[in-house]
Amino acid sequence: MIAVDLFCGAGGLTRGLRNAGISVVLGIDNDETCRLTYEYNNRPTEFLCSDLRAVDAKDIQRRLTGRIGPLLLAGCAPCQPFSTHQRSAQADDERYLLREVARITANLQPEWVFIENVPGLARVRGFSTYSRFKSALVDQGYKFVDGTVDAKWYGVPQNRRRLVLVASRVGEPSLPGPTHGKGKSPYRTVRDAIEHLPKLTAGQRHPTVPNHGAADLAAVNLRRLQLTPPDGGGRMNWPKSIALNCHKGREGHEDVYGRMRWDAPAPTLTCRCFSISNGRYGHPEQDRAISLREAASLQSFPEDYQFFGSTQRDLGAQIGNAVPVGLAEAIGRHILSLSGLMPQTPAKRHNPMEGTWQTSTRGRSGR
Repeated sequence: MIAVDLFCGAGGLTRGLRNAGISVVLGIDNDETCRLTYEYNNRPTEFLCSDLRAVDAKDIQRRLTGRIGPLLLAGCAPCQPFSTHQRSAQADDERYLLREVARITANLQPEWVFIENVPGLARVRGFSTYSRFKSALVDQGYKFVDGTVDAKWYGVPQNRRRLVLVASRVGEPSLPGPTHGKGKSPYRTVRDAIEHLPKLTAGQRHPTVPNHGAADLAAVNLRRLQLTPPDGGGRMNWPKSIALNCHKGREGHEDVYGRMRWDAPAPTLTCRCFSISNGRYGHPEQDRAISLREAASLQSFPEDYQFFGSTQRDLGAQIGNAVPVGLAEAIGRHILSLSGLMPQTPAKRHNPMEGTWQTSTRGRSGR
């Protein structure tokens, strides 16, 4: 099987599909800062820097010439348009990217389509962008299944709920059942992922471990973290004298300035996962935020996967916005299995309200 990654970023989805045994021919993204990271780690896969709206499906087809096997069109469109925190003109513009995915699908007619995004994409009421996308798939002869999964179900050491859609015009799509959790393999934890990495202090960069550097901390924030109990402590444990004014007398947002827990999956990582003021991104016991290398490990990137960028923000965005490698690999293996290209694992199929999945051929999910 061959694949095209439509919003490839730094390559989390590409690497997961490659780990599953799928040959990713092309990655497309409009962020030039991702090019070096993507190409360095995923050779010989080509990186095309372009807005998807400017991409001609015929150009993709030319790059697939001579490639043998069914085609998988995969991607995670930017999720900001479907976030409750995003209200910008750019977000409104990006809202139409799924329409471009439908256009590319109509022209290439891939055997399989895989889309990953935030669960909020499916909660938009009415004939939304997502509803129109599913209707377009049906009109093009595809069957699809969609549902919300959690990356920790597939061995990723992170709580990360995502909407996944798998569509096919050659078979019956389904989503893979969990491999980790109750009655299965234990969830992978923060300890599993990062305990072995060398210790750091705030502002220190390790001389030999790539990307293992922690953000510097102002003296007051270092003091706050020193007063935060290890292994899951948070700002509610601070004395009132060092509390932030914006938090005084208010409840909620208790994760900010908090420490991760050793023996649990990490909280959902974002593009600011290197900053303690943006979530529970404090190291479980060291007085610093997690390093970029640790963030990458919690996203299930292998430790030889190196990230390149001119700023910490660039690197944080590459890591935090990525599709977790383990989740992408699980979906890729499942699609190969459904295609008869790997030993078939029977899909569990009953009511989605009970936690597994049904196949739908309708333009709307009916949930």
